Amino acid sequence: MTTPHELITILDRIIDGKKDKKNIALLRQWLENSSNQNLVQSAKYIVNTSDSNNIHVGDNIINEGINEETIAILRQIQEILQKISIETASQTNSQISLISNISHPNTNEKFVVLTNSQTPLLPPRTIPAITKFEFEVVALDTEGIEIKRCLKQAEYFIENLGDTIILEMVSIAGGKFQMGAPQDEPESLEDERPQHIVTLKPFFMGKYLINQAQWRVIANLPKIKRRLELEPSCFKGDNLPVERVSWYDAQEFCERLSRETGRKYRLPSEAEWEYVCRAQTSTPFHFGRTITPKLAKYFAQNENINSSSHYKTTQVGSFLPNAFGIYDMHGLVWEWCEDYEHDDYQDAPSDGSSWVNNGNSEYRILRGGSWDSPAHLCRSASRFSEMATATDPKFGFRVVCSSTSMGELWCH
Repeated sequence: MTTPHELITILDRIIDGKKDKKNIALLRQWLENSSNQNLVQSAKYIVNTSDSNNIHVGDNIINEGINEETIAILRQIQEILQKISIETASQTNSQISLISNISHPNTNEKFVVLTNSQTPLLPPRTIPAITKFEFEVVALDTEGIEIKRCLKQAEYFIENLGDTIILEMVSIAGGKFQMGAPQDEPESLEDERPQHIVTLKPFFMGKYLINQAQWRVIANLPKIKRRLELEPSCFKGDNLPVERVSWYDAQEFCERLSRETGRKYRLPSEAEWEYVCRAQTSTPFHFGRTITPKLAKYFAQNENINSSSHYKTTQVGSFLPNAFGIYDMHGLVWEWCEDYEHDDYQDAPSDGSSWVNNGNSEYRILRGGSWDSPAHLCRSASRFSEMATATDPKFGFRVVCSSTSMGELWCH
């Protein structure tokens, strides 16, 4: 056993009570076969919380009583780490600090490996190339009739997640836009006002919502703060959006993805989401003043509501994208954002950052509407909030990646 992920998998099983001889033997084999550099890299994953008598792997894995043999092996790992030079540690960017030894789990002594980040990133495996893709964009008149269709291009990079599963991230140029709905926008609400100018820096956003195949790959990685169900969704299908995931589940996904790729992934701020959704338009929808079932998955009154096809999601990317090359911003599933719930936009940030103060932190913002939403809830300005712990077949998410975490990607 030579990788950090394998170490965490073993320790997870042991700490969760599966203390059979096979797991102990695997842990001992990992120790015997690991190089110093590998041990330093693995140490990034071994941290503790404030509980004085618990050992934590990653974060918040509660020890229900680690046996003496496991403790002895962990102590060996610590002793080896203490002998590794500062030079070796700096070469792997670990910045490790070791304090105290493991004793009996009921004492106040702890095994602690601290790093400069609560969820440290591995060095990026590759610097993916930025290339261009081409797509069609349409515009509608007030009656929902197509009046314009044109070809556009956008830049993107591909994150290889393994097992032929990829994540496509589209480059979003920075700029200014007017966030919120004007007073005369039909069916708009006061929580969508006051309108205000927001200035954003460049970033990358997922071309599609996170689908179930992507979710499964990341959910199989070692946990950081919470366990993830491999198959949480109500509607099953690899290319259907993952749903029935809470805000906390989406956060865990982003942290695991960041750790795996070495690039910082997160949920979008509410301002980033609306900026991308509008794609330089000021109409209720990026298609125009209306949308149709041919362009988005939502509850359209002119659909056959007795049809079973209405009451489920569609595959991501089934409809045409907006002018930024981003798909399914209207309807399909509500999308979690970082922000706290606020009653309106009074004193909202003007720099595109997440609004995570002076609000209700237990409730988080969702945007975009869903397969079960009427058209007016799918508008670019429409806002919704729910408890961060809530799961629902109408709740999903997409990810963003800040340009500052991409390094050389911007030198193309």
